Amino acid sequence: MLIPTDIPIRPDFFGQSAEQFDALVKGWGWPRFRGVQVREWAYQKFVADPERMTNLAKRDRTFLHEHLSFATATLAQNQLSEDGTRKLLLTWAGGAQAETVMIPDGERRTACVSSQVGCPVGCKFCASGINGVKGNLTAGQIVEQVYQLNVLLQQGGDAVGRITNVVFMGMGEPLANYANVMAAVRIMHDPGCFNIGGRRITISTVGVPPKMRELAREGLPINLAISLHAPNESLRKQLIPWAEHFALPEILDAARFYFDQTGREITLEYILLAGVNDQSEHAEQLVKVCRTLRANVNLIRYNEVAGLPFGRPESGDVVRFQEILREGGINAHVRKSRGRDIDAACGQLRRKGEESSSAIVTLGTGK
Repeated sequence: MLIPTDIPIRPDFFGQSAEQFDALVKGWGWPRFRGVQVREWAYQKFVADPERMTNLAKRDRTFLHEHLSFATATLAQNQLSEDGTRKLLLTWAGGAQAETVMIPDGERRTACVSSQVGCPVGCKFCASGINGVKGNLTAGQIVEQVYQLNVLLQQGGDAVGRITNVVFMGMGEPLANYANVMAAVRIMHDPGCFNIGGRRITISTVGVPPKMRELAREGLPINLAISLHAPNESLRKQLIPWAEHFALPEILDAARFYFDQTGREITLEYILLAGVNDQSEHAEQLVKVCRTLRANVNLIRYNEVAGLPFGRPESGDVVRFQEILREGGINAHVRKSRGRDIDAACGQLRRKGEESSSAIVTLGTGK
């Protein structure tokens, strides 16, 4: 049963662009600068409680509280890794849950955000899609993930103090929730909101060619990443059930179109699974794929998921895989593993919460 995550009782503040919010403020008969004040509280000071917006009159604060929803998620879990990675599990009314991760790296603070409750893709090695997809997150729920991380960064006295980059690499297939994802991207990019540069935003997809082409026409300089994970069609179909919908040549053709339209080089994400897709012959096949388009490769050592039959590759196999790519003229990097001590792999925290809830329900019914 799908969770109805897209029917807010009141308009969601974080689901509106600066222009949309200004129009709402005008409709209330308020001066335009009042809308600017509210946005400054939420997007610059990370305050989403109208009662704390002290430069607004008491009646205006009460009005906002009654007519808008601000940051409605409950922080169900908050985990901090030894390497500084932080992972949150957010819960909204109706039961929708999503994970979001903050990854610190030098002067960067990257938010890895979710776009759906669960995932329809069903990658065999991933925890996100084990129970399928239960609904789409709204634009406001996606933007709120960044807000919640900003609040914690500020409270913790972080040196940077705010999210600088956003990657849509959390739960869900972003291009399967295209309208809400693009609305969220424009709000994050909006100078009157989070003002995150387009080149600091990345959308990662398993490959939906029609939507990849639509994204190319949006006029935004955002980065496109393709979750490839296999260098040939047969292995890809074994690992990614979604591959039955779109053939690899179609995806690569859409990727070339994206580069032609935007000038932005494609990133190929490749999770290395021990003994499955991490051997020399796989690297040699991947070189051939990469030569058909302007792309770089991010190699990712698998984070194990309890109950799934996949292992983390040996360091030597990872090094050799990268060497073969580089010898073939491909720009390949091994992404640093982060948050392994807090189940930072996509979907693990939510899955544990669901298992705990199921156990509680079972005990309560006496089954």
